[in-house]
Amino acid sequence: QVQLMESGGGSVQAGGSLNLSCVASGPIYCMGWFRQAPGKEREGIAHMDSAGDYMYTESVKGRFTISRDNAKHTLYLQMNNLKPEDTAMYYCAAAPGTPTTWCPLVNYNYWGRGTQVTVSL
Repeated sequence: QVQLMESGGGSVQAGGSLNLSCVASGPIYCMGWFRQAPGKEREGIAHMDSAGDYMYTESVKGRFTISRDNAKHTLYLQMNNLKPEDTAMYYCAAAPGTPTTWCPLVNYNYWGRGTQVTVSL
C-alpha cells in the first residue's frame, strides 16, 4: 500500500505559477498528475516513471514541467503561465511497474486526496 500526499495548490492570477508536490510513502515506478474540473471528467496531464521517462497531455505542453526525486519518493509539477481553464482539483497517482510499463496507460491504483488550483483573470 502506497500513500500519497499532495501540496502546493492555491489561487493565482492568470499568467502566474504554482509548484505542486506529491510525497509517496515508498518507492513506486509510475507516478502521474491528474486533474478534474467541476462537471468534467478526470484527465491525466503528466506522467513520469522512475527512470525519468515522461509524457504530457497536449494542453499543458510548454507550460507545465514534471519531475521527481526518487530518493525522496517525491513527484513535482511546476506550472507556469497558468490559465483559468487550468482551474481544477489536482491529484497525484501512482502505480507499480517495470521498465516495459508505459505509465500513461497504466491503471493507477494509488491516489492522493488532491489539491485545489484556482486561476482567475
